[in-house]
Amino acid sequence: MLLPELQNESGVFCQKRIGLWSEDKFSDLLGAPQRQRAAYSDAQVENGRIYAHADPSHRYRQLELEFDKTTGLLRAVYVYPWKMTWQECQRRFGSRASAADAKQGRRFYSYADRHLDVLVDTNGTVINLGLY
Repeated sequence: MLLPELQNESGVFCQKRIGLWSEDKFSDLLGAPQRQRAAYSDAQVENGRIYAHADPSHRYRQLELEFDKTTGLLRAVYVYPWKMTWQECQRRFGSRASAADAKQGRRFYSYADRHLDVLVDTNGTVINLGLY
């Protein structure tokens, strides 16, 4: 049985553990990751690992948890909605976000008033929500 907070909003549950939990703690709760990849700084230096887990609440297609290479602690959470548009995102979180172009014609929105980034494809479909 899932913890009620995890069942209700898995992304926020994980976000609240940023700087506190390591991958081992999450693996105890979520099981072994489905896959992993390196995380890189803006200077393209490897500085962490990103582990992909199935979302046990089924609210999202997937959770990705990014851990700092030095401390081993969670530093960011990425959730992949089943289906969400940028317009739906704005209705839910507001429109106080700055926009920047990203690779492959995508747009990256960063909210000024919350710890949230949104990556959107060329059709306006949300690829992921970044929680930090």
